[in-house]
Amino acid sequence: MNAHDGGRQQLDAASVLNARTTLVQLLARAGVYSGDAEELIGLIEAGALALAHQEVDGLAHDAPRGADERYGSGWLDGARAAADGLGGIAEHALRQAVAAGVPDRSADDRPPVGRMELERAKVAVLPLYLSFSDVSDLDPEATDQVLKAVLATLTSRQRAGYPGRITEFAALHRPRLERLYEEYGPGSAIAIHGRYSLVHSPTSLAVLERLLGDPAPLREEWDAAELPPAWLDGLLTAWESSAPA
Repeated sequence: MNAHDGGRQQLDAASVLNARTTLVQLLARAGVYSGDAEELIGLIEAGALALAHQEVDGLAHDAPRGADERYGSGWLDGARAAADGLGGIAEHALRQAVAAGVPDRSADDRPPVGRMELERAKVAVLPLYLSFSDVSDLDPEATDQVLKAVLATLTSRQRAGYPGRITEFAALHRPRLERLYEEYGPGSAIAIHGRYSLVHSPTSLAVLERLLGDPAPLREEWDAAELPPAWLDGLLTAWESSAPA
């Protein structure tokens, strides 16, 4: 870290590499495969760059007050150029992150679902589900199979942004989802076993988002995984019955 006369402090390249390597080694001791660790770190780095791009892009719309026209025009041109450059760096970082450990993978491919992609999906859907309902048992193996079927319909890039996608879906349909889980989820008169089993699982949010957004690929992956078709039909029935009167 360099600091000159009390000015801005920034990490140098060696210090950044040291922190990254240390984190990978610590995660390895906890049993996290180095490729998975690199992917997670890469996504965090790409996300930090994307957020920085948003901030710089905001500066590209308003010149400092009191500046004359020529100064303002030059300032805006420079800010736009900086924002565009940072956006390109963020895009490159994302492509590298989703291809971590798999050099031949493209951000726009739909490769087999990786362990870390599955874990990130679980972390994304569980707190959202708990905002609607209580935790209810569903076979862990079935949970993994359902989420793999969902993620298999997405590209590597889409999987990287999946938490944002499912969070937006839950916010957009919150009143209707509240009715759905109240009528069919844990604590309702509907038993956990049967065609409405999926409503008792956090994976129901993930499945419903795909059913409403792009059902054909999901049904293909569902059949390939030999999951019960009745679960999809039951979830759609519950969704339709929860529509506003």
